[in-house]
Amino acid sequence: MTQPVVQDLASFRNPPGFRGRSGVVVQLWWLVQSSLFRCSPQFMYGWRNGLLRLFGARIGKGVIIRPTVRVTYPWKLTIGDHSWIGDFVELYTLGEIRIGQNAVVSQNSYLCTGSHDFRAPAFDIYAKPIVVEDEAWVAAGVFVHPGVTVARGSVVAARSVLSRDTEALTIWAGSPAKKVAERLNRSA
Repeated sequence: MTQPVVQDLASFRNPPGFRGRSGVVVQLWWLVQSSLFRCSPQFMYGWRNGLLRLFGARIGKGVIIRPTVRVTYPWKLTIGDHSWIGDFVELYTLGEIRIGQNAVVSQNSYLCTGSHDFRAPAFDIYAKPIVVEDEAWVAAGVFVHPGVTVARGSVVAARSVLSRDTEALTIWAGSPAKKVAERLNRSA
């Protein structure tokens, strides 16, 4: 009895225009990222922001991006004023990633906008945007699934896996992450 083919990677094809730029621009960015971006001293935030802008990212003022951050396609990235992106964060921008103002994505977090359709034998690739709204905090080591919105002022606790949208001013934790508390503004 012949087994059905569930995965045939030889038939995989990227959809036309999926990367958003030519292969030459993609390779040039990866070269710049692995050298000029990654090897820059810690304090050179303006330099790294400038390199990202040069490749089409929309970066606000006062943004802090560590040199170990990886961005797949910077032209699909928007970061608002005074936001922080920590060490070893992966911004897997197969789709758009929009990070608001005064937001934090802490070290070793992975924002994953793309995946594959495991039901399709050709393992079709797809992308869905991720939004981290103003004043939200994605704590250390969090994995954020494609298509998820981290709502304004919400917190996703360290080592959580976020597979659905959060609610504003709430705290989420676990794998999968669930709402565990409200976030109160103690300075009000």
